[in-house]
Amino acid sequence: MKKFNAILLIAVSALVFASCQKGTKDFPDENVLRSESTVEDQADVLADRSGNNSGNVYTMTNSADGNKIKVFKRGHDGSLTYQATYSSGGNGTGSGLGNQGGLVLSEDEKTLITVNAGSNNISTFKVAGNGQLVLKSTISSGGMMPVSVTIHDDLVYVLNAGGTGNISGFKLGPNDKLYKLHNSTRPLTSSSAGAAQVSFVRNGNILAITEKATDKIVTYRVGASGRPFGMKSITSASPTPFGFAADHFGNIYVSEAVGGAAGASTVSSYHISFNGDITLTEGPVGAGQSAACWVVLTGNDQYAYVTNAASNNISSFSIQPHSGNLDVLEADAAGADGGPIDAALTKNSKYLYVLNSGGHSISAYEVSNNGGLTSIGTVGSLPMGTNGLAAR
Repeated sequence: MKKFNAILLIAVSALVFASCQKGTKDFPDENVLRSESTVEDQADVLADRSGNNSGNVYTMTNSADGNKIKVFKRGHDGSLTYQATYSSGGNGTGSGLGNQGGLVLSEDEKTLITVNAGSNNISTFKVAGNGQLVLKSTISSGGMMPVSVTIHDDLVYVLNAGGTGNISGFKLGPNDKLYKLHNSTRPLTSSSAGAAQVSFVRNGNILAITEKATDKIVTYRVGASGRPFGMKSITSASPTPFGFAADHFGNIYVSEAVGGAAGASTVSSYHISFNGDITLTEGPVGAGQSAACWVVLTGNDQYAYVTNAASNNISSFSIQPHSGNLDVLEADAAGADGGPIDAALTKNSKYLYVLNSGGHSISAYEVSNNGGLTSIGTVGSLPMGTNGLAAR
């Protein structure tokens, strides 16, 4: 394992997180989608019978020959079992995307959106009562290599990391289809920004973006029309700002991978005002780990979890709500199954799920009231390059 970690750290450092990237129950590679009416009607009946007391976890294969969504059923104890596979109508890249937020659920958990980085488009699915999916639309992302997507109400923005890079906006219709929001495309700070994530903050009033190559955190205000304006930026407290999570008070908690240097990763908190100004609140705060890239925050804004791809573990941080101050809770809160990357919490923050790029698997953890993590188990046999994680 030490040898694996060393190799992974070298690779990640050399690529400067272009691929900050997977045990184990086997499952079939894919299912054939049924007609929309059949899937929706049957799913609603099944949901009514079961009471829908559990949930689901979603990830995307990111396969170059056809991106697919893998759906797992979440049991009452947080454990996962394979449920189904659905085609996205687009292609992946088959390799790491250097991103956070490639797959997201709407706030009401009724719509799932995925990037198709290899075909320069994004797809939407209707989420039925028991977690089954119905493909609703596949539309051009407005740029090259979409890697991150965010949704607030009916407004959707995608981050295109390829080419010169941009963010581009869409409207989500009542039919779960996406429609291009004209004149919504905006640039990044550089044509080679190496951007990793876009996300709404401040209740949809601000868009925040991390740029790995420029060490910038960027904001745009969102106007009444849904279009961005007034770009602002700040240099991150440590190099290579990567993933982030936003609280309810205008604070974001950003992982800073420091180019993959061993033991040097940090997390910093920043406050974003309603006019888009960004100020450092606290940080950089180090936990002595390597290749920290992905961040999730509990619903009560009290705990943050950071996956460390090269250290092969998860770090936890305690948060002071409102102020945005943070401290290391546990530098090594839980081990992973090899190269942990994306992470997702259930809506009630009772369970944490982590995608392992090296183990080609998803690990499940129970979250205690004091922020501690208890391993539940792992499901595996995911394709190489699998990316993104969402939980309901």
